[in-house]
Amino acid sequence: MPNQTTRTVWVAIGADLGVALAKVAAAVLTGSSAVAAAASESFADTANDAFLLLAQRRSSRSADDQHALGYGREAYFWALLAGLGVMVGGAVFSLREGIDQLIHPGVTSRFAVAYVVLAISAVFDLASIRQSAGQMTRRARRFHRKLLAESRATSDPTLRTVFLSDAVSIGGDVLALAALALNQVTGSSIPQAVVAVLIGLALIGVGLRLVRRGHDFLVGAWVSAAGESQNRDIGGFTQPFRRAWGERTEAFLLGYPGVTGIHEILVTFVGPGRVWVVARVGIDDGLSGGQVESLVRGIESQMKQLEYFYRVDVVPIGGAQAATTSA
Repeated sequence: MPNQTTRTVWVAIGADLGVALAKVAAAVLTGSSAVAAAASESFADTANDAFLLLAQRRSSRSADDQHALGYGREAYFWALLAGLGVMVGGAVFSLREGIDQLIHPGVTSRFAVAYVVLAISAVFDLASIRQSAGQMTRRARRFHRKLLAESRATSDPTLRTVFLSDAVSIGGDVLALAALALNQVTGSSIPQAVVAVLIGLALIGVGLRLVRRGHDFLVGAWVSAAGESQNRDIGGFTQPFRRAWGERTEAFLLGYPGVTGIHEILVTFVGPGRVWVVARVGIDDGLSGGQVESLVRGIESQMKQLEYFYRVDVVPIGGAQAATTSA
């Protein structure tokens, strides 16, 4: 899975960098504010992709004495910086360009050059989003979610950032093409100014969404799978966690010999595709202390062999071992 995501990021970098350079050249030649705004968005995406590659590398490190849960959450830290970069880098320039064009209308020339560059850019952006959307769709099917729901719920911040950035890029290309056409027909540069502002606002919206999701995963919000309402939303986690992890964990524990019930299950992500489960389970009172210890080790060992279960901590609750647990 990490290899697929890394390949997706490299595809995005190649597309974004090539598109950005072409758009800059077109903006200089034509004087188009809409193309300039689209270029700033592409450059911001390229810089963000570099952050995402760094996130992939640093978050893949193994656990050590200082980080018992590994470095997986570094992916969320760097993805959060990437989200801020979308807002600060691309949005500010696009808004400034649009507002300046509204106050001081400019003249656009060589429309054909801008049309060709934007059309080619759209093709590259479509190739990039095809890669990210394809990977996102495969994950969505596994968890019985729709594509947009998966983009919000996925624990992989790199994939989410690339997908949303590609979507904004394609939207910006289409809007810029429409603005150029209106400018050429009417002789007014206002449509381009409006599109530049819209691109800036879209970047702010996407940036805020990425920052919020990065924050949610970075702080490691716990979600209780046992006893929670299906409709309750804790930090945007409950629904996807219950379906993908909570109920799966409950089924495993309740089917394990010697387990009589579940008092509490806490689930959180400690990195992309890495789930930490803490479970307080009822144990058959007839089991001896040694049998309880063996049962707990068995549960933890078998669950960690399942996909995504990075760490499992089981706390037994039962008469025979109560004194041992308290000690």
